[in-house]
Amino acid sequence: MPGSPATPSHPMRRRVGYFAIGVLLAVAGGFLNGLLLANLPQIQGALGLTPVEGGWLTAAYSMTNICMSLLLIKLRQQFGIQRFTRATLAGFLALNVLQLFVHSYSFELFLRAASGVVASGLSTLALFYIMQAMPAAKRLGGFVLGVGFGQIATPLARVVSPFLLGQGDIENLFVFELGLTLACLGSVALLRLPPSERVEAFEPLDFLTFALFAPGMALLCAVLAQGRIIWWSTPWLGWALAGATILISAALLIEHNRANPLLNTRWIGSRDVLRFAAVAAALRILLSEQNFGALGLFTVVGMTNDQLVGFYALLTLASVAGLAISMALLNPLDLLRPVIFATALIAVGAYLDASATNLTRPENLYLSQALIAFAALYFVGPTMMVGLLRALSKGPSHIISFSAVFSISQTLGGLGGAAFLGSFQILREKFHSNALSQSLVLSDPLVATRVQQLGGAYARALGDPVQSQTQGITLLGQQVAREANILAFNDVFLLISVLALLVLAWLLTRWAWLKYRGINPLAEELAALQKMIAQR
Repeated sequence: MPGSPATPSHPMRRRVGYFAIGVLLAVAGGFLNGLLLANLPQIQGALGLTPVEGGWLTAAYSMTNICMSLLLIKLRQQFGIQRFTRATLAGFLALNVLQLFVHSYSFELFLRAASGVVASGLSTLALFYIMQAMPAAKRLGGFVLGVGFGQIATPLARVVSPFLLGQGDIENLFVFELGLTLACLGSVALLRLPPSERVEAFEPLDFLTFALFAPGMALLCAVLAQGRIIWWSTPWLGWALAGATILISAALLIEHNRANPLLNTRWIGSRDVLRFAAVAAALRILLSEQNFGALGLFTVVGMTNDQLVGFYALLTLASVAGLAISMALLNPLDLLRPVIFATALIAVGAYLDASATNLTRPENLYLSQALIAFAALYFVGPTMMVGLLRALSKGPSHIISFSAVFSISQTLGGLGGAAFLGSFQILREKFHSNALSQSLVLSDPLVATRVQQLGGAYARALGDPVQSQTQGITLLGQQVAREANILAFNDVFLLISVLALLVLAWLLTRWAWLKYRGINPLAEELAALQKMIAQR
């Protein structure tokens, strides 16, 4: 399609080069958000930010990233892949250089917003480079690999972060990001993509649609990112949600009545595409157990990034295994079965985590979290292939709509999952804290003994028994808060397991019904693609 590079046959050496560069671009694009999430407390501390201001850093990335696929596809079609590549990387390089000298919240906010745009561009370039390395019969698999390697960057970022910040200098993180950008820029200059066809892609209404749709989705991202931090009853969240509804509805109304829409609302609103989006978003919500639940539990028990390197190295290996096995077993005739298997793994892994205590350490969660990390990449290939085949069978113009649906489902699923689980954890912590506090009275000999033991550490320094007892009560309250948080995270894990079982039951029921009726849900799409290939 216009804007995509040609796909000639390449010698093996060049194909290896394309594959290596594609992996670099995919990982670099994933690092743009992964490094931010892994080092957000350090960034907040270095810049003196509040939790709300830190939340805006993560929101800024999602607010720009979620809709850029709409615009970048047509930018490539209009100006060509090479101009698109150089402009994307050169612009971000300039920002990386400035970051070394400008340390302020406003600039960091702007940089993270730019990161969302660049990450979308890098992920697209990664797809093209990896697809150049694949034989014709496996080229769609290269599409899946490009997305998968980008997601592997999330646990990998937590592996490398402690080495970057070993001396506590946040400057090392900025230098590393600059180095990644330079490596990407040098690589794509060394081995360029084949030329692409250029067409007049933009129509005036495209800009109006984007001007309405993008701010609407950005407001929705802001609500999901900040809701659990400032709590949902904050008035401006309601106004932002109302504004998002109006803007998105207006954009979709314009697109619904266009002859050449940017977003094909009739196709997006079809039952099959809505089901695809629902499954993709549901799995992304369930996978929030790992990024929010496990990490939150380790934080409560006092674990830091330095102590989690081995844990996240294992998760990285499990993710690579999930992607590799998914690609090896990918079967367009049965794409529902691997999604069912991935959902079952999430249910099992979350259930195994639901018995954590204050003695739980990373090695206790190796098996459960490895299962979830495996499932996170195992489901990507089949899920993407379903949407991609449905889009390709309708023609190249539907690729933009597919990209938008997949990107929005993954971004909102991730933000929504963290917001939902975070809010649930806070509510359950309050419940458990209240229940534990009510059972602790100083008239209880066991409680009095515990307070005396805790206050004894301060007895020599304070000398006053009353002050020692006060310190003991304070320390006991901290222990109660810790135990309440651990119990709340156990509730989160159990909730994820139950939700995964519900999704699993729905998927199994549909799979059994399709098998019983002898229906292949992608039969029409596969036939249409075969017809298109035969005509060429």
